[in-house]
Amino acid sequence: METIKKNLAGLAFCFVIAVPSALLGGLAPVVGGPVFAMLIGMALALLVKDGGFRSKLDPGVKYTSKKILQYAVILLGFGMNLADILAKGQQSLPIIVVTITTSLVIAFVLCKTLKIPSKVATLIGVGSSICGGSAIAATAPVIKADYEEIATSISVIFLFNVIAALIFPTLGGMLGLSNEGFGLFAGTAVNDTSSVTAAASSWDSIHGSNILDEAAVVKLTRTLAIIPITLVLAFWQLRRAKAEGATDAESSFSLKKIFPFFILFFLAASVITTVFSLPTEVTAPLKELSKFFIMMAMAAIGFNTNVVKLVTSGGKPIALGLCCWVGIAIASLAMQAALGIW
Repeated sequence: METIKKNLAGLAFCFVIAVPSALLGGLAPVVGGPVFAMLIGMALALLVKDGGFRSKLDPGVKYTSKKILQYAVILLGFGMNLADILAKGQQSLPIIVVTITTSLVIAFVLCKTLKIPSKVATLIGVGSSICGGSAIAATAPVIKADYEEIATSISVIFLFNVIAALIFPTLGGMLGLSNEGFGLFAGTAVNDTSSVTAAASSWDSIHGSNILDEAAVVKLTRTLAIIPITLVLAFWQLRRAKAEGATDAESSFSLKKIFPFFILFFLAASVITTVFSLPTEVTAPLKELSKFFIMMAMAAIGFNTNVVKLVTSGGKPIALGLCCWVGIAIASLAMQAALGIW
């Protein structure tokens, strides 16, 4: 009860921001509700100065940015029927593996070359290659990313989401992609689900096709990569802690702290959906609740972000996001050509 009282003001504050953000996201799906929520949070942070009111909000805002974000990822699992994904996503699996590997390698190399903070590089690499904001939401707690690092990564992903949704249908037509080829291209080379939907819908309207469902399945198959990526990052964090001189007892304690148990719940939710063949009437509201929780969390992250610092430090992360984005697009097309799909 005491925890609820302490967090209530901040939770309500983030909820109030998320409601108009959801409406705006519906009107402009290529941007998406989470980005609107983060921008509104940043704007309000400039108006709400440090002091009594902000101190009342802080506990709940921090709770939202961490716990509510994890609950959002868990609920995301209810939108994944593993049997359907494995049945329909097998063809895309080699392309997905190559595009994810390409993005992570580029992020690692440029992190060292451009001296980009490792957590920002990790979030951009993972967000670019897996599923945008959802992947960042899952990865950030594992690597203990702070608000500015999350906001920077989300901003970069958003930028290239919009560009991809706008230009990929035209680019696909210029390259002579088939309907099937563009479905794979959109599903593997566009970062966020909303932008995949926007790009595939544009293609359908131009070409009179029906590849939206195919692109969505490919995107869901990519989303499953959240599980191994977060587990690998958790153990990498532990290994780095040991390398820095932690004792066995400290390392054991660190493992308990950093192990992403919410990812196990995410997997459990997917298994429940698969085993019991949960109908859309059950899973659809849970998926919508997941999206709303992500918007609340992005509002909290935006509210705790230093906008000036975000703007002044954005050059190198944008360059990294561009390289990841271009690398993924080239890898997707090259794999299609190699597999004879294009």
